[in-house]
Amino acid sequence: MGLGGRNFTIDEDAYNRLDAYLNAYASTLQTDKDEVMEEIEMRVADLLREKLSGREVADITMVEEIARQLGLPDAGNAGKGQHAPEDGCGEDGCRAVHKFYRDTDDRKIGGVCGGIAAYFDVDVVVVRIVVLVLALCGMLGLWFYLICCLVAPSAYTASEKCKLRGIPCTAENLKKFTTTYR
Repeated sequence: MGLGGRNFTIDEDAYNRLDAYLNAYASTLQTDKDEVMEEIEMRVADLLREKLSGREVADITMVEEIARQLGLPDAGNAGKGQHAPEDGCGEDGCRAVHKFYRDTDDRKIGGVCGGIAAYFDVDVVVVRIVVLVLALCGMLGLWFYLICCLVAPSAYTASEKCKLRGIPCTAENLKKFTTTYR
C-alpha cells in the first residue's frame, strides 16, 4: 500500500481498517480536502514507520493504535477512542513533542523570533524587541539570530508546526495548520 509517498506491506484486516479510517476522516472535511488528507497520510506513514521498526508487515493493532492516536475531527469525537485535541491524549499514548523550528508563517526576516515566540507561547513583538535590544547592546542578539537562522530548521509541514507549539499531532491539530502549508 502506498501511503504518504512510502510503500508499506499491510495485512488485509489492517488495510480495511486504515481505508475505513481515512474514508471516514475525508468524509468530515469540507475545505482543503486534498491538502488535509495528504498531511494525514504523511503522518500515518510516519507513525507506521515508527511502529514497524524492523517488522515487515503492519497489522491491525498498529493501525488501531494510530487511529486512536490521531482521532477524528470534531464530527467524529463521539466515537470510541476519539478525543478532543486539547485533552493531551493522556490515556491513549500520544504525547506532544516540543521541538524548536523557525516559524515560516510569522517571519519578518528568517522566522527565528516567530519560532521563539511560538515555542515559548509569548507574543512575537516582545521577542523581536528583546532581540533588537540585544543586537543594539553589543551585537549579542545579532549573533544569536544568525546562528539560530543557520542551525534551526524551518517548520513547513503541519506536524512540524504542531511540534513547534508543543501540541499533539492529532488529526484536528494537523488540520489547523494544513491551510498554511505550502
